[in-house]
Amino acid sequence: MRIGVISDTHGHLANTMAAVRMLESLEVQAIVHCGDIGSPEIPKLLAAWPAHFVFGNCDGERDELRAAIEQAGMACYGRFGNLELAGRRIALIHSDDAKLFRHVITSGQYDLVCYGHTHQADQRWEGKTLVLNPGALYRATPHSLAVVDLATMDATIVAV
Repeated sequence: MRIGVISDTHGHLANTMAAVRMLESLEVQAIVHCGDIGSPEIPKLLAAWPAHFVFGNCDGERDELRAAIEQAGMACYGRFGNLELAGRRIALIHSDDAKLFRHVITSGQYDLVCYGHTHQADQRWEGKTLVLNPGALYRATPHSLAVVDLATMDATIVAV
């Protein structure tokens, strides 16, 4: 299973649409969004996939965002997502809570930790855990996303 990882859309529809076109071409089967969604329009743009969202520190209208996500048939985990896809344990976090973020990546409980907040793409291993920031679709140069093959745990950062 290949998943697309995005973060920090901050409500920017044009950037998100560019990411959607890229994700379509990369043939991902699901999407995770690492927070700072920014607009109830963003989940609608991701309607082609099962999608999983967490809130970021700039997501002020959380009730409205949660309603939009759930109306689109997607999963909203609040500030922290603990999910399993294709047999892999995945944590979804924005990472603005540094103490919680550090605990999650060093816990050894997850195969993959997807995070946002920094607007900087990053991938590294912490023990058996792949720690991945896809970069951002707003206020980043370049705008970027990530694709992860959950069978092999190979991750690729892709400029949008």
